[in-house]
Amino acid sequence: MTRVLNSERREPKSGETRSVVVFLHGYGANGADLLGLADPLGEHLPDTLFVAPDAPETVAGMPNGFQWFPIPWIDNSSEEESARGMAQAVEDLNAFLDALMVDEDVLPEQVVLFGFSQGTMMSLHVAARREDELAGVVAIAGRLLAPETLVDEVVSRPPVLLIHGDQDDVVPPQSLPEAAEALQGAGWTDVYAHIMKDTGHGIAPDGLSVALAFMRDKLGL
Repeated sequence: MTRVLNSERREPKSGETRSVVVFLHGYGANGADLLGLADPLGEHLPDTLFVAPDAPETVAGMPNGFQWFPIPWIDNSSEEESARGMAQAVEDLNAFLDALMVDEDVLPEQVVLFGFSQGTMMSLHVAARREDELAGVVAIAGRLLAPETLVDEVVSRPPVLLIHGDQDDVVPPQSLPEAAEALQGAGWTDVYAHIMKDTGHGIAPDGLSVALAFMRDKLGL
């Protein structure tokens, strides 16, 4: 049984929805954490609806913090609990995306997943296993989970933009080339990468600019 994801949204500046960007936040954050990016991005994507769901589980001791799935080295959960939580969150997110596309009357090729950290892990995992190819995935400061299963499980190969800070001390910068290699090994031809110089676990202005250009291109704007 899927769980309903609470979400916040910013309506298109033009008043007409022709594309949707779904923000997927990191561990311990919430949808509002990334929704502020709709302000600078919306100036250049006036027909885009921005939606930011909260992950389905709260983080212990963090009333406004959510997680997509437990992380053993942070919360002492088991690998089994983490895998089970991930599988459930994948179902939840897919149901959320399916309902969103129906409600907003948009096609998969009009939808971009924009993930940060744990949200990137969800974005890359889900997008590759959806039947209908999405417009693209912006994957910032995260990693590709279970790359060894990708070749056997991939269903669609949307364009992917990998972005990472070279000073990230939360998710190692090496995660970017590892993800790129795994994606290309699984048949991706549309993989792009950008390294944010002197940047830790965050989103620098140059990274956001590259993400904007990628989204405009893949959404045909």
